[in-house]
Amino acid sequence: MFCVCRWYPKAVSILGEKKTALVSGGACTYYRTGRGEPVLLVHGITTYSFIWRKIVPLLASRYDVISVDLLGCGESDMPLDVSYAIKDHAERLKELVSSIGIEKFHFVGHDLGGGMGQIFAVRYPEMLIDLAMINTVAYDYWPVQPIIAMKTPILRQLMIAAVDLGALQVIVKRGLYHKDLVTDELMNLFMKPLQKSGRRKAFLHFAKCLDNADLMEIAEDLKKLTMPVLIIRGDADAYLGAMIAERLHQEIPGSRLIRIASGGHFIQEDEPEQIAQSLLAFFQGSLD
Repeated sequence: MFCVCRWYPKAVSILGEKKTALVSGGACTYYRTGRGEPVLLVHGITTYSFIWRKIVPLLASRYDVISVDLLGCGESDMPLDVSYAIKDHAERLKELVSSIGIEKFHFVGHDLGGGMGQIFAVRYPEMLIDLAMINTVAYDYWPVQPIIAMKTPILRQLMIAAVDLGALQVIVKRGLYHKDLVTDELMNLFMKPLQKSGRRKAFLHFAKCLDNADLMEIAEDLKKLTMPVLIIRGDADAYLGAMIAERLHQEIPGSRLIRIASGGHFIQEDEPEQIAQSLLAFFQGSLD
């Protein structure tokens, strides 16, 4: 029988102490561990803080690592009467870090989290030491399937009615370079937010709120960024095309681009050591 929660407590302990902060729309859960300059890790859609479980221990010996569950995701509140647009999530992230006394930090975003980082960097550059984006969305090259399909009413209803483990396994497997990583443990973590109707509704609400206009309206501002920017691209990403990383690198002054051949969309699972080493070198200004 498929066990929903078998490995989740272990994953949470790796992320650090569980805490909450009040933001616009509800309570936001985050996990904190380590000491040093703050690093905020921000996930994208289909995941939550667990996606950083292999990265956090590699950073926490030198940094104060904060892994957030965005509103509507993971263990955070899941209201359906507030916007989950990425520009609104970016504002809530500002509320979160401000509420816990963080004035300046390293921002690391994956997928939609990278888009939130772009918005944050444009709106609040004084708060960021630097910005790192991993397999990020940008411009108008997204959303992509299967997220687009979730905006179709009949598919939304099917998703609410039942969780199709087989379909989710296909999505996760396609998002990994190392296919053998699709274990019961990993699928338990992906499945956890989809086990209850309220959580599935929050996921679908998140998908419905996505609008690439949020990033197109800041596209010109990215060309004016002065902070250090790192772009990491897993070249086996089946969901987001290489043109995103290439254009960001071309248009953001002084940005660094790292391409990892053996990284899929969920590159934190595929190549955690390479990601952590690149981030540590970037934070310390010693990236080759």
